[in-house]
Amino acid sequence: MSNITSSTSLIVDSVLWTLIAFSVVTWTLLLVKGIQNLRASYQNKRYKKAFWSAPDLLTASSINEFNGPAARVATAGFNALRDADTQGPHDLEHSGDRQDLLERSLRQQILKERRSLESGLAVLASIGSTSPFVGLFGTVWGIMHALTDIGKLGSASLEVVAGPIGEALVATGLGIAVAVPAVLAYNFFTRRLKLASGDLDDLAADLINLSRKVTFRHKGVDQSPSVVNLKKEAFA
Repeated sequence: MSNITSSTSLIVDSVLWTLIAFSVVTWTLLLVKGIQNLRASYQNKRYKKAFWSAPDLLTASSINEFNGPAARVATAGFNALRDADTQGPHDLEHSGDRQDLLERSLRQQILKERRSLESGLAVLASIGSTSPFVGLFGTVWGIMHALTDIGKLGSASLEVVAGPIGEALVATGLGIAVAVPAVLAYNFFTRRLKLASGDLDDLAADLINLSRKVTFRHKGVDQSPSVVNLKKEAFA
């Protein structure tokens, strides 16, 4: 019996430890991404509330107490407007008209935010898709060598077969147990990414619409008389 166990334990144990490592990575990413998404959602809500409470676009550009994705996208847009209205084109990066510069800056910043929110999702997808096969490999390998050793012993009794076969089957069960939370976490955070991207696209569209109504300068800014009018202009 000890000969059978020793012939299968090395590969099977390696597979089990690999799956345990996958599980640690999965739960670590789940925790990190969960905190990241909660913080981003909280910061975005607070920034949008402050943004739409501003009486004019220049006042909105001075909101700097938030550091979420929405705030960074808006800041990139405000910086592009400031450069276009005060400096004018002086290199290829700043070439093009005012709206082109704004749209390009907003698009680039949204892509940066997407990459940040996407970080780790490829790892979750890889773990979710490969863990069952890693576990199956351990099971197949364990059963193959267990049957070989059983043939050498010349006995196929339940007492001889159950131990090594049962040990090998644990790998498949663990592989599935590791894959399920990884797949669920990947689907959840992918959905959150789509929602966050949609919110950033909406904010960028509103900022583009508002920028058409005003000249973004520190002096002589056309100010709207109320928040309601500012919102109406954004959707006009």
